[in-house]
Amino acid sequence: MLEVQDLHTYYGDSYVLQGVSLRVAEGQVAAVLGRNGVGKTTMFRSIMGLTPPRQGRVIFQGTDIAGLPPHRIAARGLALVPQGRHIFRSLTVRENLEVAVNRSGHGRGWSLGKIMKLFPRLRERAGQGGTTLSGGEQQMLACGRGLVANPALLLMDEPTEGLAPVIVRELERLILQLKAQGVSILLAEQRFAFALRVADYVYVMAQGKIVHEALPADLWEQEDVKHAYLGV
Repeated sequence: MLEVQDLHTYYGDSYVLQGVSLRVAEGQVAAVLGRNGVGKTTMFRSIMGLTPPRQGRVIFQGTDIAGLPPHRIAARGLALVPQGRHIFRSLTVRENLEVAVNRSGHGRGWSLGKIMKLFPRLRERAGQGGTTLSGGEQQMLACGRGLVANPALLLMDEPTEGLAPVIVRELERLILQLKAQGVSILLAEQRFAFALRVADYVYVMAQGKIVHEALPADLWEQEDVKHAYLGV
């Protein structure tokens, strides 16, 4: 589905991504774990064309999309649930979803009605301003906005950030449900146990590089890696 090859990205003279490589198989959840500031968000921005890499390839469904403008990358079937949610302040809940609807058929038929059924609280609050929702409800809205784009691959950047444990459990059930329906997901996350429960494969990032990769069960047993790079 996705293969990132030797990605190098800068902010001005600041060298952030220093040769990142990873893969996401079709129907798989791949998680990238790491502390704040290691480059996870920059990696997502590079994949989506928001911060184009200076070197490297982003192969999506067999085509190199590195350096394409974001709207063309989105049109090919990628969608981002950004860190911090970024709900449109001037739009209602329904309008936040409507603005992202893509009927081109890349994904699995995620319609506005299907999203409202998946998230009943969004249906109840459809006419409210998007930023008047609670943090957990805004995260549901951000996920719904990504899904109605009908992506072949969904990128989720720190989706549990700032959420209460009960909402984190709801989000875990959502990701597992999406995986069961065949949605491919690349997840950036700091919550170690959460990521290992939902992921099929795990990458560990530190200082702009992938420093380790493993199956979730194997990483759980590697105390030196967890301590050195994840603070677990």
